[in-house]
Amino acid sequence: MSALVVHIRFHDGRYHGEGDWPPSPARLFQALVAGVGLGGPLGDDARAALEWLEKRAAPIIASPRAWQTRRRVLFFMPNNDSDRIEGDPLRMAKIRTATKVFRPYFFDADVPFVYAWPLATGDEGFARAICSLAGRLYQLGRGIDMAWAWGETLDDGALDALLAQYPGSVFGPSVGRSTLVLPVPLPGSLESVERRHRASGERFRYLRDGRTVKVVFRQPPRPRFRSVAYESPPARRIYELRRSTAESGFAPWPLVRASDLVVRLRDAAVARLESALPLRESEIARVLVGRKPDGTNDGPTEARVRIVPLPSIGHPHADRAIRRVLVEIPAGCPLRADDVHWSFSGLEPFDRKTGELLGLVLTPATDERMLGRYGIADTGGWRTWRSVTPVALPRPRRSQASGRVHRQAPTAATVVQALRHAGQRLSPQAVRVQREAFDGKGDRAESFATGARFTQDRLWNVEVTFSEPVRGPLVIGDGRFLGLGVMRPVDRSHGVHAFVVDAGLSESPEPGEIARALRRAIMATVQQLLGPGVGLPAFFSGHERTGEPARSERSPHLAFLFDPGTIGQPRVLIVAPHVLEGREPTREERHHLQNLDTALTGFQELRTSSAGHLTLRSESIDPGDDPLFASARTWESVTPYQVTRHAKRVGASEALAVDLLAECQRRGLPKPRVSPRELRAVPGVGLIGGAQLIFEVTVKGPIVLGRSRFLGGGLFAGSSPG
Repeated sequence: MSALVVHIRFHDGRYHGEGDWPPSPARLFQALVAGVGLGGPLGDDARAALEWLEKRAAPIIASPRAWQTRRRVLFFMPNNDSDRIEGDPLRMAKIRTATKVFRPYFFDADVPFVYAWPLATGDEGFARAICSLAGRLYQLGRGIDMAWAWGETLDDGALDALLAQYPGSVFGPSVGRSTLVLPVPLPGSLESVERRHRASGERFRYLRDGRTVKVVFRQPPRPRFRSVAYESPPARRIYELRRSTAESGFAPWPLVRASDLVVRLRDAAVARLESALPLRESEIARVLVGRKPDGTNDGPTEARVRIVPLPSIGHPHADRAIRRVLVEIPAGCPLRADDVHWSFSGLEPFDRKTGELLGLVLTPATDERMLGRYGIADTGGWRTWRSVTPVALPRPRRSQASGRVHRQAPTAATVVQALRHAGQRLSPQAVRVQREAFDGKGDRAESFATGARFTQDRLWNVEVTFSEPVRGPLVIGDGRFLGLGVMRPVDRSHGVHAFVVDAGLSESPEPGEIARALRRAIMATVQQLLGPGVGLPAFFSGHERTGEPARSERSPHLAFLFDPGTIGQPRVLIVAPHVLEGREPTREERHHLQNLDTALTGFQELRTSSAGHLTLRSESIDPGDDPLFASARTWESVTPYQVTRHAKRVGASEALAVDLLAECQRRGLPKPRVSPRELRAVPGVGLIGGAQLIFEVTVKGPIVLGRSRFLGGGLFAGSSPG
């Protein structure tokens, strides 16, 4: 594979374009058209090349680091008060005012801008034509932004090397949301630019009214472009902690000393960089240490290098020791990414007091699967995140009367503040803060205070649930540059979606009707996400491609449930099969659950035939407190249980009890004592009713049983916590 690369240099290190930085691909496209148009109408070859370019995918953009000053540049031009001069163009200077104010971007003029488009087979001729057109470019941005350009084709290896060594920021099209959105050409952009050019030549019309000449202005049509989200991803690399002695293998580091490890690695990398780049000591200290000698902050945090310890997780028997470290260099870092990675590669950290080596060496890793366990993968993101190392929350407030620090648990607002400081603008939907670790092999938050510069009262384990999926890495809190506040996504968010019904529910809703309406809505939403030409998997529909009902043993599928009010408010729930069966999801199920997460973004209403037009609000599930998911010995029916097979020659009560016992055995549950109640026969449906289940031991929810268990029936709630 190869790429078309256009390089652009400005005569002066200034850019006066308004509304975009870096200069957008749409500006470059118009500049190419303007350069060719200086020689007259476009030729056939030039037109064909530009029409080919407007159909390409959005390019990669590399731009030098820029800054803006408070000083503004004034442009004097005529205002729209042409009546004062009776429409006479020769007298326009008399109504000239400073109506345009710009704050130009300043940058190093020796660093060229780079735009790169991937090429397919057969595109080489068009690419050569664009390279020829680039040689005729004379400005980019405003008319005073004089520039020149040249083009070339590079293979993927040469392009990667160019971008890796580029002394600036590299922006690529984003698959998700981004704060940077730039206009990009689309099919028809060339025609719209030509139409605007023709209309600009006719935008003034002169009308004579007696002795007076009036000028009528018509606004030329705007050119057509599409908006594309761009992001500038950081340069990431994983390193392994290996033994530096003759004994090979990992050198695991204790989790509670994560902060100490990060400081040792950071100081060793600083020492190596300062010896290689002695003239840049202040920049090195600013982006790696982030503090001045007096302890005050130095420089913006957006430009700082981040060292993130990656404890071993993802398996029940993982010991959570640190064997890998992620080094992340942001796009705005003034140091080259290659130089920073060089300072960490082969690094042997030392004791800061004695100078003694620690017996380990930092080695670049070839296996990057660990990134997926921390949400750093090509997915739509995750909604629920838990801290692996505790979060150093902002300082507790002091009482104005006593001056003493309040010791109560931080509020959700404190966590929101920590998220905002880390650059996460999406507010959490639910927040959970505690001292204890969320996982059995974790450590209490206070134990991380040893060797760290944060006191115990500031360290907390945090769980955050967002209304929309968030991509990793997610590292929050005041200790995010010291190995603290490392978060991981929780699989649970990909297994249960719960929505509280805020309004619209009728007085006597039928659970099956609501469940079927929810199923139809999810099927339609997921189908829209997949596209009309893709068949809907049985995971969402509960039906095989032949139309027959899918057997859960062969084709596990979602359950759609209605909870009439076990937590006070009614809810609708979507529960994945692995949650119902108490197992880990398969790879295929994980893929389906990611699509489900994306499809449910913004899901806020549900229309039913007679249960009402429901207004929904997404809510996180706490498996320790929720009566549908917590452990209990006694379980009560929430929605009617429908027998799967009616026992012969027995009464209704015994038939329901026998069927429930068989269902519990099929699910692998202990044998309960069954107390049926509220039995009734429904024509065309069969025997349904409620029941109480009493187990000899505590059983963890959810418990959903019976023939209608996937469509609202057979839901139980724990009534006596174990």
